Amino acid sequence: MARRPTRKSGTKSARSSSAGRPAAGAAVGEREKIIAAFLALLAEKSIEQIGLAEIAKEAGVSLTQLRGEFASALAMFAAHMKSIDRAVLAQDLGEMAEEPPRERLFDVLMRRLEAMSPHREAVRSLLRSARRNPPLAFALNGMAVRSQQWMLTAAGINASGPRGMVRAQGLALLFSSVLRDWLRDEDPGLARTMAALDRALARGQRFSGFLDDLCQIPARLCRLRSRRRRHRDDSEESAAA
Repeated sequence: MARRPTRKSGTKSARSSSAGRPAAGAAVGEREKIIAAFLALLAEKSIEQIGLAEIAKEAGVSLTQLRGEFASALAMFAAHMKSIDRAVLAQDLGEMAEEPPRERLFDVLMRRLEAMSPHREAVRSLLRSARRNPPLAFALNGMAVRSQQWMLTAAGINASGPRGMVRAQGLALLFSSVLRDWLRDEDPGLARTMAALDRALARGQRFSGFLDDLCQIPARLCRLRSRRRRHRDDSEESAAA
């Protein structure tokens, strides 16, 4: 815990802060312009107040072009989340290979937050809307679970199968709770956010261990039944003899 607030993220932050934005001099495609326009509007108003025509105007594209790329404003945010996933996964994560799983996951999630930093106000706006809009919250949770499956995988933690889905759902909820601290964190070094993430991962690790124990109970019961069945068969054979 003591060494984490001193984590040097200068080069990573500089590299990650451009996530979702094209490199200088690169041609900006319609899709990227639409996402950028939507995020700019979202930073200023709630998603319920943003119309598709307004997004098209902000992006400088026609409605036909907008429809060709996206079916809804929420689909634009899903595409943005996918670009954040790619920004994290594109980084060299090999230096974490020898770290414990919790340390690897801590680093991966901090990289994700760094990649999200240019769009903090858009995230704040969307979370505010989600608190009063259950269908929106449900849709965002689905996106978050998919993203966290990739974050778990990047950290070298199994995210496949039913157990992996439970881990991803738990991590999505954990990350959502950390976002509240991140949105209020004015420290460029994100010390408050790192402390909150560290505490949340400690709680999540204990909960994950509990879930793993629960998942192992059916297997233990099956082995117990198998041993009892073999013992009964052996007893019957001895009696017959």
